[in-house]
Amino acid sequence: MDSIKPEALVEMRNLTFGYGERVVLDDICVTIPRGKVTALMGASGGGKTTLLRLIGGQNRAQSGTVLFEGQDIGNLERDALYAARRRMGMLFQFGALFADLSVFENVAFPLREHTDLSDTLIRDIVLMKLNAVGLRGVRDMMPSDLSGGMARRVALARAIALDPELVMYDEPFSGLDPISLGTAARLIRQLNDSMGLTSVFVSHELEQTFAISDHVIILANGKVACQGTPTQVLASTDPLVYQYVHGLMDGPVRFHYPGLSIADDFSPFRRSVAATVGAELLS
Repeated sequence: MDSIKPEALVEMRNLTFGYGERVVLDDICVTIPRGKVTALMGASGGGKTTLLRLIGGQNRAQSGTVLFEGQDIGNLERDALYAARRRMGMLFQFGALFADLSVFENVAFPLREHTDLSDTLIRDIVLMKLNAVGLRGVRDMMPSDLSGGMARRVALARAIALDPELVMYDEPFSGLDPISLGTAARLIRQLNDSMGLTSVFVSHELEQTFAISDHVIILANGKVACQGTPTQVLASTDPLVYQYVHGLMDGPVRFHYPGLSIADDFSPFRRSVAATVGAELLS
């Protein structure tokens, strides 16, 4: 077992991963603090969901290590990897509930698959988890009967059914109305504190993210552009971080995709139009 910082539940050391020739994460070092809420932010395609998949072992690092409680996830055999995953909960971007199972059976699914608990005990646990997300009353409904926000909360109840140490959320605020978004944010914070969890979530929503997070990591161009407390990240003078957290149109991430100059690109067009309608229209 590799040594790990005592304050870290997950640690990535000199991690590199890509798809084909495209490098997504390039020699990054990241720490997920134990017992804290950590936000992963950055432009779309920057490797945030990929980082979650590396922690869960769905992807294997091409170089470097991913340590979970000191275990190198990339080197675990199947049984050991499955054992590590049982200590993790995952909330997928749109819930990923089983459409043909009731709310109750969706939450009960991991308990039936991974434990030998009695039906009576499973029932009590399922109702407790649904109560924690405010949805004990929908236990007999089907996923198709739920709103998007409610489905996300049921999926969260399922993610915490086995009392994991780490819960990962892939864009939990995506597509939610303001009430549902605020509810989801408060749940992440409350469940983390009341259950003694470590939480990691991917987000593009700045206000709620900075309000509930203890630790923020911003990924950009395959690197860690910034990591620290929300206050430290908001105070960063790095041009890319500043552009991101203030939502600026132009900066290191340019509004215009690189190409020919306007003069070079439009000169044939200018000549053509000038010949037919007069040069004054483009002057």
